Amino acid sequence: MSVTAYVLIQTEVGRPKQVAQAIRQIDGVLEAHNVLGPYDVVVTVTASTNDELGKLVSDGIQQVDGIARTFTCPVIDLT
Repeated sequence: MSVTAYVLIQTEVGRPKQVAQAIRQIDGVLEAHNVLGPYDVVVTVTASTNDELGKLVSDGIQQVDGIARTFTCPVIDLT
């Protein structure tokens, strides 16, 4: 069973397009979209476990140049 999450990203001023393009190249990233509002990029990711999700965010996404802050929202099933 895999873990899916949304990662909400605030970028440095003027960097949303470059950040989204770089993030799309990371393994485990399904989508990366530029958005308006308090966040600049919304990313959908998948990983095999919560630990792998943490590594994907900390060792992959957060290492992209131009990211100021991330907020990770794991998807849960309430059915």
